[in-house]
Amino acid sequence: MLGITRRRFIQCSALAASVSSLLGSTSKDGPLPIGFSTLGCPAWDWYKILDFAKQHGFSAVELRGLQGTMDLPSCPEFAPERIEQSRKDIAARGLRISCVSSSANMHDTDPQKHEAQLADARKFIDLASGLGAPYVRVFGNKIVGERAGVVKNIAQSLRSLGEYSGPKNVTVVIESHGDFTDSSTLRGVLDGADSPHVALLWDAHHTFVSGREDPDFTVSQLGKYIRHTHLKDSIRKGDDIQYVLTGRGQVPVKRQVAALAGMDYTGSYSFEWEKVWHPELEEPEIAFPDYARVMREYLSAVGLNRRDNDRNTMAATGVQI
Repeated sequence: MLGITRRRFIQCSALAASVSSLLGSTSKDGPLPIGFSTLGCPAWDWYKILDFAKQHGFSAVELRGLQGTMDLPSCPEFAPERIEQSRKDIAARGLRISCVSSSANMHDTDPQKHEAQLADARKFIDLASGLGAPYVRVFGNKIVGERAGVVKNIAQSLRSLGEYSGPKNVTVVIESHGDFTDSSTLRGVLDGADSPHVALLWDAHHTFVSGREDPDFTVSQLGKYIRHTHLKDSIRKGDDIQYVLTGRGQVPVKRQVAALAGMDYTGSYSFEWEKVWHPELEEPEIAFPDYARVMREYLSAVGLNRRDNDRNTMAATGVQI
């Protein structure tokens, strides 16, 4: 180690440790930083969901409905007398709940309807807090009326929810969905909310297919807000979009993963297989393990590329490796 300063050695040692950690997270036998949404397994009960996730190398589950209901706070598994046991069920399998996804949308202009949506979101925030989940998903959904006014109103609604969720250690994430799939509109909402407890769920499919944005552009514009993500693949057939197994379609999922890794994303890469809305899709017993396999390849490739880049950096500093 002669010829380098102590400070440079410490910096490079830290770099090597971070590379080792990244590679370990994508090793063949370890759990991946991936999850799946329960939207993809509407018939499964609570224990089948958790057991399947553990057995197939997932580290997280996103809650979006359970056995036919989207009203998660009403499920027996999450009742006040049961929720602590459910939390233990999750921990016993080495899993976590990456996000609790509500149906609440913020676009209603009718005050009574809007307050009902906010109240629904608060119920989901309470549930997420009880489960130790970090995020609750809401929608902006529709642009109704003049765009600037809609953006302002939705930003104010998110700020209000953030004030409620912050003390409960929950962040409210607006999904890139519906009329909110372009970076400019989303940036306006998130900047306007101006809250440490409000962020973005990047549905990378929607910004590419509906927003027509390249993944690198979206991340360059919104990366500082991205806390959770949805990944899925599809092909276009005429005016229709048909979901397909990961890596078989026209969506650049691999580049989306690389864009996230490049910004040091630490959230879950969550598979949103929309089986509830599209029952003709492959069964979760097929789609979920397939996603895990493909993501292992994608994440390993990101790790190897980063390792090579960091080796070059360390060599340039004079550290022998």
